[in-house]
Amino acid sequence: MKKKVVLAFSGGLDTSYCAKYLSETLGYDVYAVTVNTGGFSKEEEKELEKKAFNLGVKEYRCINAQEDYYNSCVKYLIFGNVLKNNTYPLSVSAERTIQAQDIAKYAIEIGADAIAHGSTGAGNDQVRFDLIFQVMCPEVEIITPIRDMALSREEEIEFLKNYGYDMEFHKAQYSVNKGLWGTSVGGKETLTSRYNLPEEAYPSQIKETVPSELEIEFKNGEVVGVNGEHFKHSVEAIQKIEALASAYGIGRDTHVGDTIVGIKGRVGFEAAAASVIIKAHHLLEKHTLSKYQQMMKSQLSDWYGNWLHEALFLDPVMRNIESFLTDSQETVSGKVFITLHPYRFVLNGIESVHDLMSDKFGSYGEANRAWTGEDVKGYTKIVSNSLNIYHQINGGKI
Repeated sequence: MKKKVVLAFSGGLDTSYCAKYLSETLGYDVYAVTVNTGGFSKEEEKELEKKAFNLGVKEYRCINAQEDYYNSCVKYLIFGNVLKNNTYPLSVSAERTIQAQDIAKYAIEIGADAIAHGSTGAGNDQVRFDLIFQVMCPEVEIITPIRDMALSREEEIEFLKNYGYDMEFHKAQYSVNKGLWGTSVGGKETLTSRYNLPEEAYPSQIKETVPSELEIEFKNGEVVGVNGEHFKHSVEAIQKIEALASAYGIGRDTHVGDTIVGIKGRVGFEAAAASVIIKAHHLLEKHTLSKYQQMMKSQLSDWYGNWLHEALFLDPVMRNIESFLTDSQETVSGKVFITLHPYRFVLNGIESVHDLMSDKFGSYGEANRAWTGEDVKGYTKIVSNSLNIYHQINGGKI
């Protein structure tokens, strides 16, 4: 019997080459699998299945992982208000980690001898896939033809043509990777430090120019309602916000960061829902969490985002941080009111029964109801005592 190889399949040139190379050159039975984390419609899933079988794979499976993706990862990115380098919502970083896990599970399920992916040797994804596979199924061989043979696009196309697979592999001017938590966009501009992506590079073109109001309801940190409509799962709420906000061209930016392989990289993205939800959630937390909860969350969230980006999702410390983040959301419930404009949005305010900005205790700069002026004088004297000692002993230098 032939050996089995599970191929992470996207339907693009690289994974199409891998499908044919693995079966024709290496002699494997190819089990192609696509993990949908929000990037494919039902029609696109059918087209991928057709492509896979035209390439001669033995079996094809599309795994719908959108809810698992949210439950195991996106939820915590919201809880932590995670933006890599204060900019990027970790759209692709998070996706690849979850996709790799589902591919590894499938390989174990069918007793595969090998797993293959179409990553090159220049990016982060090769590490994310390899690391997950090595941890979850260490006995399974990892095969990466594009990386190992440093193939050119022309070589891949010629190989496929030689086997009678002659579809039009059009090299798009911009590479686009769409998912539930955002869409990355790469092109000639992002290979430089100087130029920004043009308007036409973004998949979601502006359709709305008249400002509109958006109401997002959170329950324990999770999005449960949009404009009064409630959803069975937060995935549906995210998709609703994406549809509303992307029509205004909201959530576009360019991320510059340090890659896992040690070089700096630049990528454009549009993440309308992620941008709006994270900022709305953060505003609600400012009203409902103590200052020390916010301080600790900010530090742990930075670590969580960095370790997720660098393929360390399976480290147990990530589960520890997730427990902290979940516990911190006990009072993060309420509504956030937003106005959508072309290219931007305005956070107008919140309503919550847990709002700590209560005039029962005082109004900042206006009235104090829980203390007296004498209380403040005494408090200030005690707080300043250590500073007075330091500056008197050291000559009053500032």
